[in-house]
Amino acid sequence: MFKLENIKKLNSSVLALSISALLSTSLYAGNGVSVDGAVKYPTKDGKYGPYHVNTQDKKNYNAGRLATKNEIAAWDVDVRPDGTGLPEYDMERGKVVLEDGKPKKAEGSVEWGGELYDAQCAMCHGEFGSGGKGYPMLSGGSVESLKNQRLNPADEHPNPEPPIRTIGSYWPFASTLYWYVQDSMPFPHPKSLTNSETYAITAYLLSVNGVKYEGEEIDDEFVLDKEKMMKIKMPNADGFYPEVDTKNPQDGVKNMTKLLSDPKIYGTGTRCMKDCIKVPVDDMLLKIKNDLSVDIQQPVSTLRDLPKVEAKGDVSLGEKLYNESCAACHGNDAIGAPVLGNKEAWAAVTAKGVEQVYANAINGINAMPPRGGTDLSDDQMKEIIDYMINSSK
Repeated sequence: MFKLENIKKLNSSVLALSISALLSTSLYAGNGVSVDGAVKYPTKDGKYGPYHVNTQDKKNYNAGRLATKNEIAAWDVDVRPDGTGLPEYDMERGKVVLEDGKPKKAEGSVEWGGELYDAQCAMCHGEFGSGGKGYPMLSGGSVESLKNQRLNPADEHPNPEPPIRTIGSYWPFASTLYWYVQDSMPFPHPKSLTNSETYAITAYLLSVNGVKYEGEEIDDEFVLDKEKMMKIKMPNADGFYPEVDTKNPQDGVKNMTKLLSDPKIYGTGTRCMKDCIKVPVDDMLLKIKNDLSVDIQQPVSTLRDLPKVEAKGDVSLGEKLYNESCAACHGNDAIGAPVLGNKEAWAAVTAKGVEQVYANAINGINAMPPRGGTDLSDDQMKEIIDYMINSSK
C-alpha cells in the first residue's frame, strides 16, 4: 500500500500567477524532469510522455491581472494530512462570515450531517454510505480485509473475500475526507457546501464508519470542528508504506525508489516446471460457498394482506422516479443535461418527437448512459420523460 503523492510542500509562486495565466499555463518541474510516483521522466521535445508541457520563458508573461487577496483565499482551500488548511470559521468569497458581529465558527454535528447526507448524497452513495449503482460505497469493510488478495488457484482457499476499501477501512487521514467533500461534492453542484455543512457531513461519514474520537464512539450529538478533526486518527493511518508524506518531497521520492528497487518485496516462491498441480483440477474452480438455490426457488407469495397506506400528496410516479434517479443531473445547469423546467431546452429536445426522446433516454445519448445508468424499465423511463416534458412547458 502506498501513500498519496506528497502534498505538504506546494510552490507558493503558483498563487502569484495571474488568473488567466493560472488557467492557461502548464506547470512542470523547472529542471525539465517530471516525477510520477517513484519514476523520473525527462521532458523531451516539449513533451512529458505523451503530454505537451509549456517550455516557453514565462518570466515576462503578464496577461490578465493579479489575483486579489480574497480571490486567492476563496480558491486556496486545500487541506493537508497534518490538518493545515482546515477552516476555523465559515467563509464566503474568501471572507469570514460574521454572526452577531463575530466570526461564525465552522462546526457541524453528526445528526445534522445525516440530514444533509440524505438530501445531498444518498441518491448516489446509498443509505448510510452503502453504495449505489455506479457510485462507490463509503462505509463498511475492515482494515484486516485489506490484506486479502487473490491467491494461487491451487491453494486451499483460492478466492478470499476481496479487500473493501472505504473511508473507514482504507483512508489514512480524516482531513482528506473533509477536503474531498468540500472540493468535489455534491456531484450536481460541487463547492456549494459551507464549511460547517462540510464538517457535519464529514462527522456523519466518520460515524457510520465506526471511527472513534479519543477512544469513544462518535454519536449523533458529536459536533466536529477544526480542533477535533486534528485529533482523529483513522484506523488505517499506519497501513501505508514507504513514508512519502515528508517535509522535503524529494525524500518521499527517494523512499519510494528504494522500496521499488528492493527485490525482496517481489515474489520469491519456488518455480515449478512439471506436475505443479497437486489437487484435482475440478477442485480449483472458484465456487460460491453458499447454496443460493434455496432462496432462488422460493414460491412467489400471493398474499395481499399488507395494510393500505394512504398516498401523501399528488406526487406522480414519474415525479417520484425523477427525484430518486434523475434529479442529480437534470437539476443542475452545470452538468449539461436539459434541466427540468427549462422551456427552451426541452423544446429543442422534443423537436424530433416524443418517441425519439423515449429512445434517447432508454438507449442513451451523448454523455448520458442507457437509462441514465439505472435499471429502470422502459415504461418507467417513459413515465419520467412524460413528467419532465410536462413540467417544462
